[in-house]
Amino acid sequence: MTGIKTTGEKKLMFFSGRAHPELAEEVAQQLGVGVVPTKAFDFANGEIYVRYQESARGADCFVIQSHTAPINQWIMEQLIMIDALKRASARSITVIVPFYGYARQDKKHRGREPISARLIADLMKTAGADRLLTVDLHTDQIQGFFDGPVDHLFALPLLADYVGKKVDRDKLTVVSPDAGRVRVADRWCDRLGAPLAIVHKRRDKDVANQVTVHEVVGEVKGRVCVLVDDMIDTGGTICAAADALFAHGAEDVIVTATHGVLSGPAADRLKNSRVSEFVFTNTLPTPAELGRDLDKITVLSIAPTIASAVREVFEDGSVTSLFDEQ
Repeated sequence: MTGIKTTGEKKLMFFSGRAHPELAEEVAQQLGVGVVPTKAFDFANGEIYVRYQESARGADCFVIQSHTAPINQWIMEQLIMIDALKRASARSITVIVPFYGYARQDKKHRGREPISARLIADLMKTAGADRLLTVDLHTDQIQGFFDGPVDHLFALPLLADYVGKKVDRDKLTVVSPDAGRVRVADRWCDRLGAPLAIVHKRRDKDVANQVTVHEVVGEVKGRVCVLVDDMIDTGGTICAAADALFAHGAEDVIVTATHGVLSGPAADRLKNSRVSEFVFTNTLPTPAELGRDLDKITVLSIAPTIASAVREVFEDGSVTSLFDEQ
């Protein structure tokens, strides 16, 4: 005998940053575990300190942090949390990012631009992450930026089933707000048995968040239109698309998006929009003023989906099997 054998079992530990503790608690509850007590605070100059109150040695560790505003602070905190686990001798570190920051900067549109989505993946890997688990990336190619396994979860079943139960499917049309979302809209059509329409738009490359809608391709007159997108930030694109649908005779418009970023003028745009309902998941916290004052916002919990994926990863199961029906 030249070594030592152990009979210890695998141990799952669940950690959360300070960005969106409500979602972390929901996921932990679904898993039947507690969030590991963590001491985290900011120094006077803005530096972040993190220390875990329990040993993570030999454990399979899952660190959740959604990149909400202030986005750079929470990304940095998650990197520090990963580094702390690496130095605490964790067996494995899975980073859970319900909303992946900088995902829109996934390629160079013009010269001398960064590919910031790749930079975030590199930072995660360098910090010590072994695996990345995220929800509805802006583009699928981001999965290839991380040098390790990536579990890409989808909110489509959650959102589509909600809409399907609420709307007469005979009158339903699924609408992509731009050409880039057509593939996702196609999946919606397959799941709900609805036709597809597309809103063609042109964005001003020199002015951020400025969109001009040109035309609607597809039959929307007298139909209940469901606009599907991965995220809504300032609300300019989606509200302009909804206006175009109403101008082409749509009876009603419902907007669904996985990530409700809802920054800047989004609150006013959503309040003043003719859209009857905005449906999001809770990958990001809903701004307090919107959740309190706007009754046409519906937030569905993504926690069961994340918890199921965590369980499959921990038990060496299949995350893909969770979405095989798609």
